[in-house]
Amino acid sequence: MKEQVEVRELKEGRYVIIDDEPCIIKAISHSKPGKHGAAKARVDCIGIFDNQKRSMVSPVTSKVYVPVVERKSGQVLSVSDNSVQLMDMGDYGTIDVPITAEMKEKLAQGKEVAYICVLGRTKMDLR
Repeated sequence: MKEQVEVRELKEGRYVIIDDEPCIIKAISHSKPGKHGAAKARVDCIGIFDNQKRSMVSPVTSKVYVPVVERKSGQVLSVSDNSVQLMDMGDYGTIDVPITAEMKEKLAQGKEVAYICVLGRTKMDLR
């Protein structure tokens, strides 16, 4: 799911969709309006799933999409080489979440962990 907001309402640490990829906002800078133009904003972001830097420049009155990010918790059922199977603690459904080798060391069967759901994709939220 996604919502539409104006660029002036964006804040650092929140989320925005750039190039159909959900991103977390790292920096925002605003410029003054000119004689014949509107104020512009530069938004610098990092992709949630691919960690790629993205940026956009647009008028502060233009509309952008913001993803709805759901933070959930789940219990680890099994850990394989590149994914982990979780049971959601809310609806007791099972999902497979991709992980890296360093995440695998922190996970154990029966442990409760946090994960996020954004635009139908999931990612572990190990802090």
